Amino acid sequence: MSLENKVEHALAVLEKVAEKYAPAAFANSLGAEDMVLTDLIAGRFPGIEIFTLDTGRLHEETYALMRRIADRYGVRLRIYCPDTQAVEAYVNSFGPNAFYESVEMRKRCCQLRKVEPLRRALAGKKAWITGLRREQAPTRSDLGVSGFDQENGLHKFNPLFDWTTSEVWAYLRNRNIPYNALHDRGFPSIGCAPCTRAVTPGEDIRAGRWWWENPASKEYGLHCGGANKSGAGSEAQRPATEQDAALAVE
Repeated sequence: MSLENKVEHALAVLEKVAEKYAPAAFANSLGAEDMVLTDLIAGRFPGIEIFTLDTGRLHEETYALMRRIADRYGVRLRIYCPDTQAVEAYVNSFGPNAFYESVEMRKRCCQLRKVEPLRRALAGKKAWITGLRREQAPTRSDLGVSGFDQENGLHKFNPLFDWTTSEVWAYLRNRNIPYNALHDRGFPSIGCAPCTRAVTPGEDIRAGRWWWENPASKEYGLHCGGANKSGAGSEAQRPATEQDAALAVE
């Protein structure tokens, strides 16, 4: 399937969501895939809310991208933040960087900074949209275009589920879409600043997330479990060369 056909299919999915699953929301993690979806949704589907989670520990480049989205599309992301008292309790009990100490501490931090705000963001919605792709990780190899999220009690749609990394970047480059500057510095996956690093050539695209942990533990709770035919995360590695981008449209 050509990139143009995949764009048409993604738009058809979004149109279905807007017409049959309102109110719906797009969970924008500000990764490369999600900038594709931002471009597809903004201006076409005003009824789909675009929101993001501000954990309080994001990269400055991520905040800068929020501003660029507002300038480019004339829309401001709805921002959900963690509960202040919950964050204070965690920090006072375990320290600001306790997530390095164990998987349990990291997941507890993700729970209060990501999972709980996500639940508030999805409250009252009939569907949510993500930038998940099969190519992102082995745990997402059976990802489908949609499924029912049992934990959150609503439908979940992944319009880019079968897009390749090269196709994501071909779309962004061909349309001059803004994206996170960290992608140009070796960050294929971008989350909280303390939990994200650049990767080296040949490393898995999620190697830079929670790099001190076993890869099998690297799902952070927003997407893992509780959903039929769904995966986790939203990130893409930028093609290393112009040839990679050219191959994306063949």
